[in-house]
Amino acid sequence: MQNLRNDLTAVQAVHSVSTPRTGGVAVVLAFVLGLALWLDGSGNTLSHSKFIFTLAPVFFVGILEDLGYFISPRLRILSSAASGLLFVYLFNQWIPRSDVPILDEILFWSPFAIALSIFVAVAIGHAFNLIDGLNGLSAFIGIAAALALAAMADGVGLSGHHKMLLILAAAIAGFLLLNFPFGWVFLGDAGAYTIGHILVWISISMIWSSEQITPWAIFLIFFWPIGDTILAIIRRLSKGRPVSQPDRLHFHQLVLRACEILILGRKRRRFANPLATILVLPLAVAPMCAGVFFSADRNQALLAVLFFGLFFALSYRVGMAIARKRNRWRIF
Repeated sequence: MQNLRNDLTAVQAVHSVSTPRTGGVAVVLAFVLGLALWLDGSGNTLSHSKFIFTLAPVFFVGILEDLGYFISPRLRILSSAASGLLFVYLFNQWIPRSDVPILDEILFWSPFAIALSIFVAVAIGHAFNLIDGLNGLSAFIGIAAALALAAMADGVGLSGHHKMLLILAAAIAGFLLLNFPFGWVFLGDAGAYTIGHILVWISISMIWSSEQITPWAIFLIFFWPIGDTILAIIRRLSKGRPVSQPDRLHFHQLVLRACEILILGRKRRRFANPLATILVLPLAVAPMCAGVFFSADRNQALLAVLFFGLFFALSYRVGMAIARKRNRWRIF
């Protein structure tokens, strides 16, 4: 039923051959199997068996989309929210603080804190799906985020979180063998949304479980998907388009076209695609490194967020200015 999706004619498509989108199924199954084999240790505040249960809504809705059944963005968002609510219900954890004085006062009211946690988790899960546009990009970023968070968890003694993140990194790495460099299978919605769910709720649990970790460091871990999503919203609103309307102007798509036009040529997309991933990855991983380094320093982490935000916005504007001068890119 792959043809029901019309992937090849979608405006955001960067591939030219029909490709299975079920790679995320293997990632999630490997993750679940890893948790089942790596039994919960004593004192672990993040029960493996309970956590697996929270994956169900977002994972199964994603599978339906990947198999060719059209699932509206609203339903995908609702499934992410349902998985988040399951986490809150089973673990009684949510974002306890933001390291923003006024907001921290409001977060003492748990209904608001829970609602904010669900919103943040849904937004980041959707952001992981948006950056899944090049071979290996979302997967590499997922692995880097998992390893960065694992380093943070290990530094504050959260062994259960550390183990889960290492299992996730290993599960995604197995998928990369077939996805990078030539994209023989895609992550799909089941993979992208579920990986986002796993990473963001483990992050929230880490903030809940350790006062040493500043939320601004966690923001740096997710900087690239968050920044790309915010940029997409601003871009579409400025053009009077619906926020949910896809386009071909994401940062990674701009880099892809630069590789085609300036380096390899228009008919070499098979090689331009992985090359663009390689070029984007250092930009995505740099904030994560800063997040690990400043994990316990709120002020330095905040300054890093501002620095990378400015760099991201300026580099994108420079890229768009060059693209407009070379109208033969045909990206508008």
